[in-house]
Amino acid sequence: MTTEHARLAAALRELRAGAGLSLAALAERTAYSKSSWERYLNGKSLPPRQAVRELCRLANEPDGRMLALWEIAESHWSGRATAPGPAPAPPADEPPQPQQAPPPVGDRGRLASRLLSALAAAYILIVGGTAALLFLLLQDSQAQEDEPPPSSIPFSLAPQCHGAACEGRDPMRLICGIGPDTLASHRMTTGAHVELRHSKKCGASWARIWGTEIGDRVDVTADGPTHDVRISNKEDAATFVYTEMTEVSPGSIVRACFRPGTADGERECFEARVGETTRD
Repeated sequence: MTTEHARLAAALRELRAGAGLSLAALAERTAYSKSSWERYLNGKSLPPRQAVRELCRLANEPDGRMLALWEIAESHWSGRATAPGPAPAPPADEPPQPQQAPPPVGDRGRLASRLLSALAAAYILIVGGTAALLFLLLQDSQAQEDEPPPSSIPFSLAPQCHGAACEGRDPMRLICGIGPDTLASHRMTTGAHVELRHSKKCGASWARIWGTEIGDRVDVTADGPTHDVRISNKEDAATFVYTEMTEVSPGSIVRACFRPGTADGERECFEARVGETTRD
């Protein structure tokens, strides 16, 4: 499994967990079986693009970010992102020509000429057959390279940091976004949604925002630095956006503040304690 595929699988698992969808529910409400969803969510195989869209639809979440992650994962899975084009196969119908001998003289020369002609014909058959065989082997080799890698390749979905090592880093890239707790969730007066997220395995928290407008901003802080993120374009506004992580411990107070992009918008803040969950 590539890093890009692992990132997609982690995001899909977080989306499913947040929506409270079981594998059985996914199988009942989509065209994909329970076993298929198990493979998709655990990174054993790459899901079809439509499966990603279906999960976003069932979770009532924008599909822009997930589809972008899928495009990147699929390009690496298929080899299109890095694989060079296939080398041209040697032509099977134009074998190298043997070097011509000087014309012989007399009976001995005629005998030699016939022998050389026979050898040349045999040479042409051998070279032509070899070229054809190489052509077929190259085609078979290329076909094998185009096949997706086996699903049994081992890969760890364990978080890649903990505590202070997570400070100021991306929660999705470091696999901290698999099954996090939602400490608090609020809808802002503009309609934007902000959640305080927490990973016990990573010992870190961050804020997630969606339903935003260009220029909106959210920041998160606990016992250390403040980390913020701004909605820069329409692609950001159409999907989830995350702040960087901040280190926390049980009992820490995590605070998120939302600032709308409009000039007359008011700042809105809320907080939660690690180990407790609240929703509005």
